[in-house]
Amino acid sequence: MSRAILAITALATLMVTGPALAFQCPKLVAKIHDEADSRFDDASYDARAKADEAEALHKAGKHAEAEKAAKEGLARLGLN
Repeated sequence: MSRAILAITALATLMVTGPALAFQCPKLVAKIHDEADSRFDDASYDARAKADEAEALHKAGKHAEAEKAAKEGLARLGLN
């Protein structure tokens, strides 16, 4: 009985956290644009490219990859 409860709990957790993580991608992309759109250096250009990549990945449903790309863009701006 306890294995069944554990399995149900794990499945419920995944179902709840998956969509929650999907909403982090647009927030990270917006943060990049907020910082980079007022700058004209190489770092901001690279960060905007990473934001575009993250947005495309997000739309394709690849949220873990989108989050990684967006965090790389933030790192190029010095924002971690």
